[in-house]
Amino acid sequence: MLLLMVALITVAAYVLAVLGTTAHIPNGLGPFLGIVLGLSLVPHLANRWLAPNASPLLLPIVAFLNGLGYVVITRLDPHEAKLQAGWTAVGVFAYAATLLVVRRSRDLERYRYLVAFASIGLLFLPLMPHFGVDIGGARLWVKLGPFTFQPVEIGKIGICIFFASYLAEKRELLSRPTTRVGNFLMIDPRPLAPLLLTWGISIVIMTAERDVGFSLLVFCVFLFMLWTATGRVSYLFIGGLLFVAATFVGAHLFSQVNERIAVWIDPWKYSATTGYQLVQAQYAFGSGGLAGTGLGLGHPDVIPVVTSDFIFAAIGEEMGLLGTTIILMAFLALIGTGLRIARAARSDFAKLVAAGLTITIGLQTFFILAGVIRVLPLTGMALPFVAYGGSSLLANYVLIALLVRISDEGSSRPLISRRRAPRPRLEAPAALGGQPAQ
Repeated sequence: MLLLMVALITVAAYVLAVLGTTAHIPNGLGPFLGIVLGLSLVPHLANRWLAPNASPLLLPIVAFLNGLGYVVITRLDPHEAKLQAGWTAVGVFAYAATLLVVRRSRDLERYRYLVAFASIGLLFLPLMPHFGVDIGGARLWVKLGPFTFQPVEIGKIGICIFFASYLAEKRELLSRPTTRVGNFLMIDPRPLAPLLLTWGISIVIMTAERDVGFSLLVFCVFLFMLWTATGRVSYLFIGGLLFVAATFVGAHLFSQVNERIAVWIDPWKYSATTGYQLVQAQYAFGSGGLAGTGLGLGHPDVIPVVTSDFIFAAIGEEMGLLGTTIILMAFLALIGTGLRIARAARSDFAKLVAAGLTITIGLQTFFILAGVIRVLPLTGMALPFVAYGGSSLLANYVLIALLVRISDEGSSRPLISRRRAPRPRLEAPAALGGQPAQ
């Protein structure tokens, strides 16, 4: 029923967007509704067959975000909308395939080092000659024939799985001081070595690719997963100091970081050049007001790359504060559901994987939204499920499938027989002539 409601909302938004753009009811409305329902039905049937006890909330929230994002992309760029529809179909089938292949979350734990090496290999792929593509000053894309994708989107999931597996095994050593230094007990730093090595290699590679956003994402995910596993606030404090130091060094060594900080502080000073996007986004939010100009009635197309980096500004102009609040509440519901799944998981590894994946999608959402509304500098990441981007869509559907698998394991309980159990017979105490209990 939730998926049916989401499908009707998506179709209604599509009709409004086409009416606002062309003043005519769109042709082929029936087939469009059928496609939307079909794309919702495939993961629903996969859930009923492969994960019947999973949380029923994840998939409708994802379908809502994906559907509304598709409507906005269709209104802004019909060509990209066709590509997004194709990637949505690929993501839906990848969702079902993930549930089919990963029958138990603990299967991922057995291959943690293989997953780590594969993830680092994916991160390194854009740096290889004849494969990597430089777009917008960052070398994040790999081109294979007609297809271009970002390997880091899949790599972030693998790194999260490795962190969860290693922390589940070493959490006691990382939580309790066991090494004496003089009169003080300190945490033994040796168990941190594989974690720091994997994290350091990832950061170095993404720094070489001039990728500010995903470098920050991997750093924060590592820090929060370490804190989640150990409960020690000192890790957050040390990580915060490292982040400040890295920001200071990055601003002086990399022109891209320095430029984004300068535009964040005063975008109007650079309104004709590097700050043009951000300035137009602020005008879009101002034009939208409380309820927006209406789907298809605004002018968000004046913002460069509006379908990916700044799609939240387009929603703010045409759907207003109410529309952006709905998007924000949907993401909060998604993150809250993910954290509930983490709490209910049966093993430490499953708990940490669910928490790490939820933190990943939550931080990515926060960074991109905070950049568009000028709370933080721009990071260049895509808004999960909403913004245009095939790599992001595919990776995030796989991420949600892993959360669904963990949810199914945490919620499944053996069925209780309806036959009433026989009442136990009470034996008289031996002192009263009865037989002793067996």
